[in-house]
Amino acid sequence: MRAFVTGATGFVGSAVVRALLNAGHEVRALIRPNANTRQLDGLAVTRITGDLGDSDVLLKAMTGCEWVFHVAALYRYWGSSWEEFYQANVEGTRHVLEASRLTQVERLIYTSSVATLGFHQDGSPATEETPSTLEDRIGPYQRSKFLAEALARDHYRQGLPVVIVNPSTPVGAGDHKPTPTGQIIVDYLNGRMFGYVATGLNIVDVETVATGHLLAAERGRIGERYILGGENLSFKQILDLLAEVSGQPRVRLRIPHAVALAWSYVDVALARLNPHHMPVATPEKVRLAYRREFFDPRKAIQELGLPQTSAREALRKAVMWYRANGYAPEAP
Repeated sequence: MRAFVTGATGFVGSAVVRALLNAGHEVRALIRPNANTRQLDGLAVTRITGDLGDSDVLLKAMTGCEWVFHVAALYRYWGSSWEEFYQANVEGTRHVLEASRLTQVERLIYTSSVATLGFHQDGSPATEETPSTLEDRIGPYQRSKFLAEALARDHYRQGLPVVIVNPSTPVGAGDHKPTPTGQIIVDYLNGRMFGYVATGLNIVDVETVATGHLLAAERGRIGERYILGGENLSFKQILDLLAEVSGQPRVRLRIPHAVALAWSYVDVALARLNPHHMPVATPEKVRLAYRREFFDPRKAIQELGLPQTSAREALRKAVMWYRANGYAPEAP
């Protein structure tokens, strides 16, 4: 198969590229001008320079491709306006969907997020069917991804062969920016994680997420969505696993949410005064921490054959990669 991948230089996108190449597929990768291409170096991909706002480039790149993987997204909690999120995540998705329709691709895999899914107040794992609303979304990233996924479903109803995948919290090798979750690991490895809040995440190996994209193209039911997830863990359990795989001290101080929220406003104020200061906590991130973001990946396991890798192993890969690439000191 010939596949076109957006977001190919990113953490998940580059993993999808590698999974496609390992399976023997031909890959065309959309590369933004001046993008860091380190994750594609040495890979046999056709690089196409452009961005999601250039419909002509998208049409030309997709022509002759059977599969399209729309992985690109703006994902951060500081430093971008709502307009930037809307243009990247909503309008960018619209352009990819329309180009896919015009080029009559056989399958479009849209990379959404568990950020679009509902949640349970009691912390029990949510599924693809758990109700969610735009009003429940916290922050511009979640709201823009919710709107983008709605666009993908609209195009499915108009006949486009769309399969939606919802990765949970990927970790592992190659998170070079890093993502907000990767930054937590980097901060921990550099001794900058002094406490934790009572929250929870679903941790999944990025290679599992990449495999899930390929399985969705091969086996996914058109119009369906699949949670690409792994283990549900409290934040304390994640930090304890990091201590085990890194050999560094455990984080023992639990910070009440009210204290974390108050500090987040101070941290954001410091960032506004000093453009070189990146806030560790923002009010948006603290509000998200009130929710245990636990998810049930059984649908993807049963229908797609999604493999499972332990969170411990995924975190170990991340620690090794960050240390090997200079993000953190070597093991003590």
